[in-house]
Amino acid sequence: MAKTVLTYGTFDLFHIGHLNILKRLKEKGDRLVVGVSTDEFNAIKGKKPIVPFAQRLEIVQAIKYVDLAIPEENWEQKRLDIKKYDAKVFGIGEDWQGKFDDLDDEVEVVYLPRTAGVSTTEMKRVLSEFDERHVESLKNTLDALSQIVKELS
Repeated sequence: MAKTVLTYGTFDLFHIGHLNILKRLKEKGDRLVVGVSTDEFNAIKGKKPIVPFAQRLEIVQAIKYVDLAIPEENWEQKRLDIKKYDAKVFGIGEDWQGKFDDLDDEVEVVYLPRTAGVSTTEMKRVLSEFDERHVESLKNTLDALSQIVKELS
């Protein structure tokens, strides 16, 4: 009988950290089922993904380590999915350490280390700062160019 591993995530701005955790989780069993948080569920969690849910689901499903990608719609779904997919392992990143220990009555719960130096949250922060910092500079540059064109006309 196949050993099923179950995990969940938003998987926004898919990066090497996401790929690494999926690969490590696949190594813990024969079958990897991945719940991808819907946009509506992310809103409840206070997250606003950049990539729409349907695209994130398709990206995750295309990863060779993933056997099945499913929508994650609420917190309670985890226990239902453990039973539905006969999961033996529930795995997630160490940033959730301790948050899912209550599932250990049904599955082995593992928290995996994050990939150093990469984070969707950090990527979004950098992009956000870039926008805020550079929009004013760009506006000033365009105003200066406009003034030069006027003077040369």
